[in-house]
Amino acid sequence: MTLGELDFDAMQRELYTGVICDVLDSLGHRQQAMHADVRPVHPDMTLVGRARTVLSVDVYHIPENCYEQEIAFVDALLPGDVAVGCTNRSTRTGLWGELLSTAARARRARGAVMDGYVRDVRRIIDMGFPVFAAGMRPVDSRGRSIVIDYDIPVECAGVLVRSGDIIFADVDGVAVIPQEVTEETLARARAKVQQEDASRAELERGGYLRDVYARYGVL
Repeated sequence: MTLGELDFDAMQRELYTGVICDVLDSLGHRQQAMHADVRPVHPDMTLVGRARTVLSVDVYHIPENCYEQEIAFVDALLPGDVAVGCTNRSTRTGLWGELLSTAARARRARGAVMDGYVRDVRRIIDMGFPVFAAGMRPVDSRGRSIVIDYDIPVECAGVLVRSGDIIFADVDGVAVIPQEVTEETLARARAKVQQEDASRAELERGGYLRDVYARYGVL
């Protein structure tokens, strides 16, 4: 299976961020979980898809054509994409909101992850579009930040993200699977889930944790 053929819906049903991070740790990728303040705007939201990165910087004036690159980025989204926004942890701007979510959903993007603030949260929740962010603030980006590029490597909430990496997000947080280890990560994660299921069943029957851990090697 190639990265373009990944079944994101199946991944979302079968796996979760904890097991993804455990496997990435075992592969030597130990810095793949974003900072803990990047949360879903609704706790039931989960998100799996292919990263498409966008970079914005703070500004202190209103530039001409201030939305030009922002619009170009959203219009370039493809089915299966997750918009991953680096604002450099800005507390000034609200890069993402309802209309961008509406446009992204129409492009069949799967969701958005922002290292800064978002707005229009009630409407985003009502439309069921998964958005993860560091917070909420009811301000527009105009005169506060400007998109300068997209599809470039960015650092989002402490993790280096490239377009094509896999985003896996749920109520526990956001994990980033580097594209070069995606297939191995998914195979190991599915195997670990099976081990965890077997461990859980034995623990529910009264098995001692020491014995169950010795048999399956997972916690």
